[in-house]
Amino acid sequence: MTDQSHFKGFPVECVKFYDELRKNNTKAWFDEHKPDFEKYVMEPARDFVMEMGLALKKISPGIIADTRYSKSIFRPFRDTRFSKDKKPYKTHLGIFFWEGRLAKMDCPGYYFHLEPPMLLIATGNHCFSKPILDLYRESVVDPKAGNALARAVKNVKSKGDYQIGEKQYKQVPRGFDKTHKNAEFLLFGGLTAWTETAIPTEFYSYDIVNYCFDKFKDLSPIHKWLLEMIGKINK
Repeated sequence: MTDQSHFKGFPVECVKFYDELRKNNTKAWFDEHKPDFEKYVMEPARDFVMEMGLALKKISPGIIADTRYSKSIFRPFRDTRFSKDKKPYKTHLGIFFWEGRLAKMDCPGYYFHLEPPMLLIATGNHCFSKPILDLYRESVVDPKAGNALARAVKNVKSKGDYQIGEKQYKQVPRGFDKTHKNAEFLLFGGLTAWTETAIPTEFYSYDIVNYCFDKFKDLSPIHKWLLEMIGKINK
């Protein structure tokens, strides 16, 4: 913990805010409770971003932790343009720490997702853009990179109850060998590793930084494999 840290954990009111938002997902309710959103969600979230960013530099020196609006802390508004569900607000808090020289969502990173009563801790890239998907598939079947991916996945799974995704396709893409030893990874549209649990007691104190760091460190082999992969772009 740094001497200058203002972060003392997330307050109970943060969880209560999302519990109530789930029941009252309207602009009128959100506008009325916007001071609560700022005080109990955004203020501790910004402090968490600063502290978590400092901690993550120990394992990912180039990590970006940016407290500005819509940077590390995702916007609360849902994109309802193409959805039948027109509820205007997300009922979760999403925080992302990314690493790499590409656009934020093309980079791998570490992700914190509060959606009461659960907390999800993850790493990776949830959905590859087309150029990165092509590079990913070539990397999966590359002898050196493919073996490194298999080792990274094995390493993460050995550390605890971690899940690997994101399987999106039913068949191996055309032009790739469906009998390849890494064929299962060719069905992925992104590569992530995560764990989801009930909100731990650490959430309400500074200890949530250490709790997340330990999880992120376990998951970091996937992050580092992806970071090396995107480093090949424009080389």
